Amino acid sequence: MKEKILARTPLFKGLPEDEINQLSETLRVLEIPPNTVLFQEGEIGDRFYIIIQGQIEVIKAIGTPEERLIGLRGPGEFVGELSLINRAGLRTASVRSLSPAHLWEMSHEEFDDLLHRQPQMTFELINVLSERLTNAHDSTIKDLQEKNFELTQAYEELKAAQAQIIEKERLERELQVAFEIQTSILPQTLPELEGYDFGALMVPARAVGGDFYDIVPLGSNKVGIIIGDVADKGVPSAIFMAQTHALLYAMANIDTTPTQVLLHVNDLLLKIGESSLFVTVLYGVLDRTTNEFTYARAGHELPIMINADGETEIAPYEQGQLMGILDDLVLDEQIISCPPGGTILLYTDGVIDARHSNGESFGMERLLDVTRKIHPGSAQDQCDQLWQILCDFQSKDAQEDDVTIVVVKSLN
Repeated sequence: MKEKILARTPLFKGLPEDEINQLSETLRVLEIPPNTVLFQEGEIGDRFYIIIQGQIEVIKAIGTPEERLIGLRGPGEFVGELSLINRAGLRTASVRSLSPAHLWEMSHEEFDDLLHRQPQMTFELINVLSERLTNAHDSTIKDLQEKNFELTQAYEELKAAQAQIIEKERLERELQVAFEIQTSILPQTLPELEGYDFGALMVPARAVGGDFYDIVPLGSNKVGIIIGDVADKGVPSAIFMAQTHALLYAMANIDTTPTQVLLHVNDLLLKIGESSLFVTVLYGVLDRTTNEFTYARAGHELPIMINADGETEIAPYEQGQLMGILDDLVLDEQIISCPPGGTILLYTDGVIDARHSNGESFGMERLLDVTRKIHPGSAQDQCDQLWQILCDFQSKDAQEDDVTIVVVKSLN
């Protein structure tokens, strides 16, 4: 059996029968379990091995991220011969058993003696090494082609990712500019009106939003108060918001009633161009001499009134239609009083639509309840407290809609 395996080994197939018999009697048998490293790349080698049974892996860079299988050897094949030919005697690869294996072991001296006795074996050795070199060369070329393809693909992906990063940074810069422009539209400081304190707050759900507010001085005894909410969020609603705010601000400075202001602005919005967007608005005039707030409401959220004792009620209302859609606009026209020590709360639907992680909305009942609790303090304190309550209610969940709060507090 040993003789037949040796005779089938490419390196020994040309040897005489007596040489084969001698090898079978003198070669030592080595048994190794699976997944056993026989020798490692870079070690000094003084023997090589002929496989009787099992499979052996030939591996470069074993145990590193670059580990690569360069060949499998089975019965009749051999490993470790290059260290016997290499002058430095270093192993050029690592060898590991893939399965239980039986090997013949031949030392350097035995190998040299065999070559002296059978010099023609040198040609067989050259043929085997040449074939292995060719296979290794082909494998290397294939690996290089695959690596080149992977690098090309990675490079293209990197270029695409870089382009996306550049585009993202550009959009972020543009959104920041848009945010700064939108913020500049809103009042930087609130006007003063004798006997009254004002507070306001707007927090967009995105970089820019569709909510807006303003408090416009109308002489020494009156202010115009604007609050609005454009449908949808993002840049388109922010542009529509800027248009609406500019028109309202311009019309508020003209000696007209709140109803006339909203009707005229609605006509202008329709003439500017067709848009799928619409806006809810409440515009009113606060007169300190009468303590009356006269307003027109175009589909906006209802004001909440709080008296000096903290009792709350929703303002009376009629039908009020959205602006930017209909030519013949119907508005809710009301006059409410702000009693001494009382407060009027104006807000957008982002307040009552704020959601808890369980899906529950903040709602009108909760708003009325917390409004009683935050009644003491300045108008701005009340805005800030209400916003903090909303943040706590939403917890870590993302804000779904823009939030705007305006508080008008009587000091008399």
